[in-house]
Amino acid sequence: MSQLPVIVGFGGINPAGRSSSHHAYRRLILDQLDANSRNETLVSLASLMGLIRFNNGQFEDQLGDVISFPDFPMGLTQQILDNTLIRRIHPDWFDVNHLLFNRPATLQGSDGSLVFKLRNKHLPAQIPANWILTPLNTSETQVSIQGGCDVLFNDTRVAAVQSAGMLPTGFDPGKLYQSRNHPRGLQMSVFAASDALRSVGIDYDSIAARLSPDQIAVFASNSIGQLDDNGFGGLTKFAALGKRTTSKQMPLGYAQMPADFINAYLLGNAGMTGGALGACATFLYNLYNGVQEIRSGRRKLVLVGGSDAPVTPEIIEGFRAMGALAEDKYLQALDNLESLSNADYRKACRPFGNNCGFTIGESSQYLVLMSDDLAIETGAQIFGAIGDVYVHADGHKKSISAPGIGNYMTLGKAASFIRKMLGETSLKERSFVQAHGTSTPQNRVTESHVINETAKAFGIEHWNVSAVKAFVGHSQGCAGGDQIMASLGVWQYGILPGLITTPAIADDVHHSHLNLSLQHQNVGPKGMDSAIINAKGFGGNNASAVLLSPHVVNQMLEKRYSKDVLSTWRNKQESALAQAQQYDQDSQKGLSKPIYLYDNHVLNGEDLGISDTEIKLPGYEHAISIDVENPYADFQK
Repeated sequence: MSQLPVIVGFGGINPAGRSSSHHAYRRLILDQLDANSRNETLVSLASLMGLIRFNNGQFEDQLGDVISFPDFPMGLTQQILDNTLIRRIHPDWFDVNHLLFNRPATLQGSDGSLVFKLRNKHLPAQIPANWILTPLNTSETQVSIQGGCDVLFNDTRVAAVQSAGMLPTGFDPGKLYQSRNHPRGLQMSVFAASDALRSVGIDYDSIAARLSPDQIAVFASNSIGQLDDNGFGGLTKFAALGKRTTSKQMPLGYAQMPADFINAYLLGNAGMTGGALGACATFLYNLYNGVQEIRSGRRKLVLVGGSDAPVTPEIIEGFRAMGALAEDKYLQALDNLESLSNADYRKACRPFGNNCGFTIGESSQYLVLMSDDLAIETGAQIFGAIGDVYVHADGHKKSISAPGIGNYMTLGKAASFIRKMLGETSLKERSFVQAHGTSTPQNRVTESHVINETAKAFGIEHWNVSAVKAFVGHSQGCAGGDQIMASLGVWQYGILPGLITTPAIADDVHHSHLNLSLQHQNVGPKGMDSAIINAKGFGGNNASAVLLSPHVVNQMLEKRYSKDVLSTWRNKQESALAQAQQYDQDSQKGLSKPIYLYDNHVLNGEDLGISDTEIKLPGYEHAISIDVENPYADFQK
């Protein structure tokens, strides 16, 4: 009997804010919320951004003035709206008007005969030894050269791409724990994984005490590694800039490091671990591994996730050089504008509309998965379940970055799974697709064709399609996590986020059997039974995951467990719900900090109890069995 991988917790951080308790989802549909839910999410964001603090039992703004409720101050509301989701790149990330780059030049001179003036901002990265510099004033320098030399001049230019999906302005994950020069992506991962674990409402240690250590697994990574200055980015450029390479840049740059950090500093996990890479499908690749391990019965508890922090000048320039990003000049041309306002930057990403490229984003998202029997035993909340994940490559390709045929197979299998498990009517009328929806001219054609042709094949007349990148941008390997976050909220609030940044569906988009709504849709909390999370990645990495609603999961559990067992589970749930709600309240007040256990109960070989059948770890009630089965016994007949 296969175990069902149920979602018992989720958390993270992206341009919409903190994911747990559906806060990030609620930012997407803020104008659709009741006053209480709206205020809670505004408070959550304001605390994250350092705009308010909880002091002496009440909230205060940055000036120390008390904030009255239930009405949230309009001035703060606008500040929050302006500094979340996709927007013009804020100077906290980098100055889009003064991007530093090196301009090569060859200078010839002899015996000091060549003398010229040079503005300070154009001084080279490294001053040659045969230069004589004499300051003239605060803005210029006189240079005399004793001989010919090649130099690199520091110069600046205006960024061609000035929009991105950035974490809420003012939020700095590295200040919440002893980050010790960790790359930004790993700082985000510590916050996000902690958020997910605490959203469960059951202490991790109490769950782990029921399990053998090898019944726990972590699958997390990112698609391109840590490429800021504290990771591979600094490693590859510091020597050329005359800076010292550190001992951390090399190891902390690896793409599997989000999993390594969780194992070492959050969970103390000695069970299975792994970090799969698949470009934009990376999150779903890790999810595939987690689902397979739980379904097989080998693991009972799995943390799945990822973290990408690609809002850096170098990464943006790399994608721009590929022609993949929405450059300012092309955004202006789309709307016939002479310049772009803040409101125009907000609409940079336009899935399935007339668009000109994707918008880079940063995000870290995590899911806590349990086998259904462990969830019932512990009294865990259930937010949904993962039916399955399907992965296919593209076959032969002319261009490695061009889309291919693999996504037709993954989406087709996902639709078939829903039809077989939930029935034809459920697939046709109560499912939706959370599209990859990158906002590139190529993707709008190819992905819409995949979804539309699948809808035709299965007799779906108006398949609902949503695309969260319209709000938060493309967070690369973590994009699937953003899509899942935006889908789980539908079953709590009943609103399917629309393509509200897309003015109109482009003429070349295939949508004869699709509902590409340009507005939010009220489908009701139980109006949708399932969602397909779709990913089309560079290099031919395609994945589609089936996400099952909590009301469907409850119906499934009623067929597997007795009424008495389910009644006991629901009674136990009250404690988990209360603890999760307390965590949410503490987070809104800025009182909760990430889990970070540095140098905590570190074990070595001498601490273990080792026999030929098991290994006992101090602090764990259950040993790890090493009495493995021989899967090839038939060869020994």
